[in-house]
Order: sequence, then C-alpha cells, then structure tokens
Amino acid sequence: MTHANASFTELGRLKLAQLVVDEGWPIQRVADRFQCAYGTVQKWACRYRAGEPMTDRSSRPHSSPNRVPTRLERRIIALRFNRRWGPHRIGYHLGIARSTVGRVLARFKMPRLRDLDQATGLPARKPKPVRYEMSRPAELVHVDIKKQGRIPDGGGHRKLGRTAGSRNNKKQGLGYAYVHHAVDDHTRVAYSEILDDEKKDTAARFWERARAFYASLGIQVTAVMTDNGSCYRSHAFKAALGEGIKHRRTRPYRPQTNGKVNRPGMSGDFISWRMRSWHVQASTRASCVSALSGRSLSRSPRAGIRVSSRRSARSLRSSASGRRRRSASGCGRPRSTVAPDRARRRKSLPRSES
Repeated sequence: MTHANASFTELGRLKLAQLVVDEGWPIQRVADRFQCAYGTVQKWACRYRAGEPMTDRSSRPHSSPNRVPTRLERRIIALRFNRRWGPHRIGYHLGIARSTVGRVLARFKMPRLRDLDQATGLPARKPKPVRYEMSRPAELVHVDIKKQGRIPDGGGHRKLGRTAGSRNNKKQGLGYAYVHHAVDDHTRVAYSEILDDEKKDTAARFWERARAFYASLGIQVTAVMTDNGSCYRSHAFKAALGEGIKHRRTRPYRPQTNGKVNRPGMSGDFISWRMRSWHVQASTRASCVSALSGRSLSRSPRAGIRVSSRRSARSLRSSASGRRRRSASGCGRPRSTVAPDRARRRKSLPRSES
C-alpha cells in the first residue's frame, strides 16, 4: 500500500495520464517528469483512455482448475457446522484428503472445535495464543538486528527544524547504527552491541562474542533462532555457529516467531522509548544499549518486556547449576518485577473507605 504523498497514488496516476491524453505530452517527456519507465506511463495512459479506474488490478488468476468445486466446499462447511466433525472424519466421509478439508476450513475461517459451543455450534471463546518457552537456559537464543538512525549531538532536523538540524549535522548524514541483539529464551538475559553494519562478517563476529558472554555465565548454547536475512544465511555465520549449535530460521514474513527479540528496543518502557525517540542523540542510545547488555529481561502484562534488576546474570548461573528451579504452575511466564521502593509506597497508601 502506498502512502498519501507517493507519486503513484490514484491522484498521481490520474495526473500522469491526463498529461498524455488530454494535454498531448509525449510519453517520454512525462516519464522524465515523473521519473518512471516509459511502459509505466503508457500503461496508465491506456487505462485512462479505456475509462478504467486508476487503481491496481487484482492479482487473482481468472481461473483455478485445481480448486475444490463450490458444491464440495459447501458440503465440507455444512458437515463442520451441523455435525461438528474434524478434518479427518470429513475427509473420510467425502472421500478426499484431510489436507484439502483443512485448507477449505482455513479459507472460510472456520473456528476450531474446542472453541465452539457444543449446544449451538457457534464460537464461544477466543483461541489461546501459542506461546513457548524453553525449559532450561541457553536451550534457544534469539538473535536479530535493530536499525537505528544516528542523531547528531544537539538534535536533528525533526526536533529543531531543517536549518538548525542541518547545522548540527554539518549537512551530512551520520548514517545508521545497527544494534545486534541476543536474548536467551528461558532467562531473557540479553547481550547487545552497536555496530556499523549488518554484513555477514559483522554478524558472525557478534555471535562469537555473544557465545563467549553466555559461556562466561557457565552455560553452553545449543540452538539459535534468526530470521532469513542474508547475513544469517551466509557461510560465515554458519561457520561461527559451529557443529554443536542448531540454527533455526523463522518462516518468511513471520517476525512474530522471533518476537522475543524483535520488540522495539527489546526492553522496558524507558529504554525502549529512549531508543525509539527521534530526538535522542546517538551517544544516549549507546549508553542505553550498554546498560541493557548483560541484564535479564522479564515479561510484564502491562509493560511488555522490562529490565529486571533481580534476575541478573547471577540467576542464570544458579539456573544452569540446578540450584534454582522454576515451579511448573507458572506456565513458563516469569513474574513481573516491581521496584522495592514502589512496592513499599503501594503498601503505605491509605485505603479509601467505601
């Protein structure tokens, strides 16, 4: 989807076509004016002559010969709604594959049987989100890169305006800073560095230092999860992982799988805000990341991921040695941390009498 100020929105395409059709401009001149290809101008001019709208056409094929017939789709939906059968039983009853039934049910967004009301067959509850957590430290480490624009000392143009911002920036861009993150899935102990690029050699060297950091805590990493970036698919990163570490990749266009490290700033309210704010200097961001490295991150229902002063690297050592065991009744979710002075203030507040 294009943004409102793009050159080739519906209004921009209309202006382009009107210059060719109504005002008689040559196609090459219009292409130079809008900085586009010759064929692009010709395409929208032809659609304007034919009276077609200046919107993108559907990419759906005109015919799908291998698609399930509509009558069979209706039978599958009827059996699911009336008899509340699963894909295996519906496939056996109709003589088709179970995977075909599953694709039809997913296409029509049919809820799962466990989320239905047994009396009426209507959806009664929302499906539970799928959340996972490893059972021991360093069983899985999430690795990702956060790209941040460098802000000059004194503020940039978005804070001070073009004149003062360009003066602070010496009229030359400072480029970007690439924050490389590594987070343990079980303890949320993080290791971060601000580097100059996201090339394969940089990512490989970062992982070697991150692995040495986790090894200094007395644990050995067994698996690493990354996205499908070119630096993580390179031979250099594969060699840095070694033979004893399994490399897991997320599904394409599915960053939620690696969401424990994909969160903005990968930290609590303060550090996440300080890193995302457009008026914060690059030196302040560097201090935030240096303060974050080696700390443990816990999950809070209200604040997402927060920096915890209680669960530090010492808790990771105790977890690795077996002295600290987590209870199974917690469902794998760490308790949110509250500052001791804040907790004392809450206890000291007088209760309102009703």
